[in-house]
Amino acid sequence: MDERDEEFTAFVAARSGPLLRYAYLLTGDHAAAEDLLQSTLVKVYLSWHKIADHRSVDAYTRTAMTRTNISVWRKVGRREYATETTPDQAVDDRHDIDERDGMWALLQTLGSRQRTALVLRFYEDLPEAEIADVMGCSLGTVKSQISRGLANLRKVVPARDEVWERGLGHAG
Repeated sequence: MDERDEEFTAFVAARSGPLLRYAYLLTGDHAAAEDLLQSTLVKVYLSWHKIADHRSVDAYTRTAMTRTNISVWRKVGRREYATETTPDQAVDDRHDIDERDGMWALLQTLGSRQRTALVLRFYEDLPEAEIADVMGCSLGTVKSQISRGLANLRKVVPARDEVWERGLGHAG
């Protein structure tokens, strides 16, 4: 095994779990997430010699994954898949698990582009300009997808005051 293969194998071993969760957030389907991750890792491997700074390979891989997923939209259009579970997550607090499951269910109500924009903004914490670069679209498109996605989520999430009135809010 040459040095390139060793570096790539170490990267995959260290980052495949988080990358699979990211792929799942983008696709909403376990099988599609696995396929997306696999095809992205093939692309990254083939470009490994072009990546000057291997400290940025994680960001490079997420960008490649997002763009690969977007190319699927363009080829087959929008498809939504229902799912019962999310990928395994190392979480100790049951409240966190319930909150994450609830948020995932809410994200599933959105279209692929809105979900991708929100995942990149709030899960990956990317600025809008970088999201536009990753998604291969204009800054205005990113802003509108985030705005529409949040508006759609607000339609299905009870207002904070309603939550507090029902006693679901946590004192803090």
